[in-house]
Amino acid sequence: MSREIIVLGAGMVGVSVAWHLARRGQHVTLVDRREPGRETSFGNAGIIQREAVRPYAFPRDLATLMRVLPNRQVDIRYRPGGMVSAAGPLLRYWQNSSPSRYARIVPEYASLIALSLDAHAPMIEAAGAESLIRKQGWLEAYRTAGGLAERCREAEANAERFGVEYRVLDPAALAAMEPDLAEELAGAIHWTQPWTADDPGGLVQAYAQAFQAEGGHVMQAEVQAVARVGAGWRVTTTEGALEGEQVVMAMGPWSENWLGKLGIAVPLFVKRGYHMHYAVVGEARLNHWVMDAEVGYLLAPMRAGIRLTTGAELERLEAPAHHRQLAAAEAVARRLFPLGERRDPEPWKGARPCTSDMKPVIGPAPDQPGLWLAFGHGHQGFTLGPATGRLLSQMMAGETLEVDMTPFRANRF
Repeated sequence: MSREIIVLGAGMVGVSVAWHLARRGQHVTLVDRREPGRETSFGNAGIIQREAVRPYAFPRDLATLMRVLPNRQVDIRYRPGGMVSAAGPLLRYWQNSSPSRYARIVPEYASLIALSLDAHAPMIEAAGAESLIRKQGWLEAYRTAGGLAERCREAEANAERFGVEYRVLDPAALAAMEPDLAEELAGAIHWTQPWTADDPGGLVQAYAQAFQAEGGHVMQAEVQAVARVGAGWRVTTTEGALEGEQVVMAMGPWSENWLGKLGIAVPLFVKRGYHMHYAVVGEARLNHWVMDAEVGYLLAPMRAGIRLTTGAELERLEAPAHHRQLAAAEAVARRLFPLGERRDPEPWKGARPCTSDMKPVIGPAPDQPGLWLAFGHGHQGFTLGPATGRLLSQMMAGETLEVDMTPFRANRF
């Protein structure tokens, strides 16, 4: 039986949810203030990270904390205002990063990551987006033998437990794959399973077009109100009001504000990130996505140029941009690879929606019949959007789930 469903948020997660619902014959309207794929989904590294079975934990060892404290690192920076505004969720994040709690979280998180490639594949086919996808994995490069060895031990454990596939590259093998990288690297891990997109925002737009081909409707409008009306829901926008039997909240970091108005508290905070595109010097070429792992930035050969993405910045969602982290990453990157001039007028800024236990929120909203939640994917919204869409559509249809979704329900908080 067809239902009227409103999906709020047209990033990778929201578009994927909408596509799956439309494929099931539902009448779906997808609402966002911007075109599909123009917020966080636009600016990420573009990797479908099948290897990322362990979420980013809050550092608890003294050496890392002392390294981060001066606030000059590339991988992580913080702003006092951002730390204060997110103090509660950050404290719970630190608590959940204890070895015992983290050990319970990892297999739950990995159960979603394991679906990532299989969930993207039919959407890529339906969207005709094969030209955007490379299936050659990516490189996690290390400057020290010790750092590489430590990561190899973790990779071996992940391979045995979660089916992650990789190979270790010594300096010669790495140079053969990426001859224009500086010779100062000790080696790399080649994660062989992941796929990469050389236009992440373009991939989301292609998925949105496939959603429309299934009969879905996209509305570009600002959401003004979300309220229960009788047995259904009304969403008031700048382009008029919509009414539906069900609503899916997939607005990333903006979900917290809307849920708060409905009396639902979720410990959400943001990790902001920046990117810039560059030309290359001379005939230099970057063949793969390359992370400078011990520094904390990534270089990606995108259609728009070589994209440099920074690590995380703990700051308030709507605070002004701070570009020193990007500048620091650029200075190091220029010594690793011959980057040319900047191609963008100004750096791009985005915000990753993160929960205190590192797991996304997927499932029904507590005490709000007909309201469904799909946000909080942290660094992996691009990777996990299609899997989230598939699982949430199964939940909404009352079907048997391929993954235990209890760990991802909002009532866990």
